[in-house]
Amino acid sequence: VQLQASGGGLVQAGESLRLSCAASGLTFREYDMGWFRQAPGKEREFVAAISRSGSRIRYADSVQGRYTISRDNAKNTAYLQMNSLKFEDTAVYYCAARIYPFGEMAYSTKYNYWGQGTQVTVSS
Repeated sequence: VQLQASGGGLVQAGESLRLSCAASGLTFREYDMGWFRQAPGKEREFVAAISRSGSRIRYADSVQGRYTISRDNAKNTAYLQMNSLKFEDTAVYYCAARIYPFGEMAYSTKYNYWGQGTQVTVSS
């Protein structure tokens, strides 16, 4: 199984980025997908998640209204559109996949597979 996260970069505050997570080696439509991030010196935190059908979506309070998670099961890819970026959004962003279909999607321990991460840096 591989989850390949891409799309990170260096942007100024207020700008946008779109992250992608391309999955292979699994039946993508059978997995919920999540995005997490980890800033230097901080613990990994939940950002957003989407259920396998796309019917359930969950956001962290800190990104609600600015970020949009989506998925394309035909392309085996999940996306994270990030608008109005802030300096505090700077982190390595990871995508993850979980097979278990129930319960809170924000819990990182419930995810089975993780991508390698992509760096997002927002300059103030």
